[in-house]
Amino acid sequence: MTGNTRGTHPPSHTPRVGIPEQLAARMSMPEQHDYLRTKLSRRGLLRSSAATAGVVAGSGLLAGSAQASPTLLASPAAVGVDGGLVAPFGRHLAFGADPRSQMRVSWQVPFAVRRPYLRVGLKPWDLGRKIEAEVRDLHTPSLSAKLPAVQQYYLHAALDGLRPGTTYYYGVGHDGFDPADPRHFSTLGTFRTAPARPETFVFTAFGDQGVSYHALANDQLILGQNPSFHLHAGDICYADTDGDGSEHDAYDARVWDQFLAQTESVAKSVPWMVTTGNHDMEAWYSPHGYGGQNARWTLPGNGPDAKNAPGVYSFTYGNTAVVALDANDVSYEIPANQGYTDGRQTRWLDRRLAELRATEGIDFLVVFFHHCAFSTTSSHASDGGVRDAWLPLFDKHQVDLVINGHNHVYERTDALKAGRVAKKMPIGESVDTTREGLVYVTAGGAGRALYDFPVPDSYEGHVKDVDHVDSYHWAKGQEKNKDTVEWSRVRYTGYSFIAVEVSPGHRPRMKVTALAESGERIDHFEVTRSPAR
Repeated sequence: MTGNTRGTHPPSHTPRVGIPEQLAARMSMPEQHDYLRTKLSRRGLLRSSAATAGVVAGSGLLAGSAQASPTLLASPAAVGVDGGLVAPFGRHLAFGADPRSQMRVSWQVPFAVRRPYLRVGLKPWDLGRKIEAEVRDLHTPSLSAKLPAVQQYYLHAALDGLRPGTTYYYGVGHDGFDPADPRHFSTLGTFRTAPARPETFVFTAFGDQGVSYHALANDQLILGQNPSFHLHAGDICYADTDGDGSEHDAYDARVWDQFLAQTESVAKSVPWMVTTGNHDMEAWYSPHGYGGQNARWTLPGNGPDAKNAPGVYSFTYGNTAVVALDANDVSYEIPANQGYTDGRQTRWLDRRLAELRATEGIDFLVVFFHHCAFSTTSSHASDGGVRDAWLPLFDKHQVDLVINGHNHVYERTDALKAGRVAKKMPIGESVDTTREGLVYVTAGGAGRALYDFPVPDSYEGHVKDVDHVDSYHWAKGQEKNKDTVEWSRVRYTGYSFIAVEVSPGHRPRMKVTALAESGERIDHFEVTRSPAR
């Protein structure tokens, strides 16, 4: 076991804005939030930032965190702005708690607008149903001398009572911009609800995306898989690109505008189901750093605490139940939010997995979150906090697939039980999770700068098996404990994602395929479940 490594992990993580390193190293997220609010208030930056932005109608907006403000729509910035010249952008979908009948549509506008709404219907020329949108404004002061204050307007519409297995057309608008107007037909989007009964479908997944050519390339390749939904395992946009806890860090909220514009080509038609990574803790907005997330996303909200832990929820699509977790709560490596749910998330996970496993018609349980339970990269490796808190529950309830990000590579384990190899899983192998163990996949090559492995890559067409990998896992106190790893079966240093084809039936199957951004297949394996006796 090595000594304490506090402050030695790569500078692309632990996002803390404007906090001196000697303080940030020992501050929790609530302490960072209080520090920033107090520091900026003393400097009078809140008042000057509001004046610079010219869009805040009253100091009450600054004191809140991502709450809708009725004065927003009549703010000074809206005076003289023709709504017909304000184009919505950044559309992204998310399921409600029941994907058969619920969809959430979110988007942005660059200026305050009057009476925003969504139109929806079964034909593009018949958008007769009109739903008022909720406005969630988000103010970010100038957190650096090089950055301006930013005012962002996120709009959300909830669709309930939809028909299962049905394609809908929708458009978003406001006074002066009607998506039903033929001039705006090009702005219409579509989505499809989950089927009433299980049928074959595909979903995709990755983590650690950001804004880049590689991120965009992965998005377009994902669209070609025709997925029913996409899982994003945290570190979504990297508005804080440094994250090294120094006084020179800069948080640029405008990166979210770039990210949502980049992602719109897919997310306007494919529900984009996200959870939170360490780069998604943004201390300015709320004590635990998720106020910004609550402004930008509308997620199922059926976890133990939707307001404070928006990235914790579950949904069922066909024969597959998906559970999203926030690993910031249990991470030993990056403890800024460690224990913030006081164990509620883990207790909820135990109950929820038990409920789902006992539900008739659900074959597969898929869990996704950010920090890796099992990885061998030189940058982060494995998080012992995740292992300690959740691995026993995954084994107890026979989870079928775990998907992580955090390490910017693709890596896949053998089938494991209690963290040990139960079955070797060469490329193309099949595993029966009722008796042979669970495969963990790290799919962190979505678009950010890549990491490396201490041993050669080994993937389809370039297999280089090794007896073991000398690695480590993070232990309590941010210490590194050395590991001799035998479970690292596939390793690929490149941009990639996974596509999972799920088939119901007497012997249900999940065919998991890993694709490089070139479209080349780098791994594939199959997950099955034996029929109940």
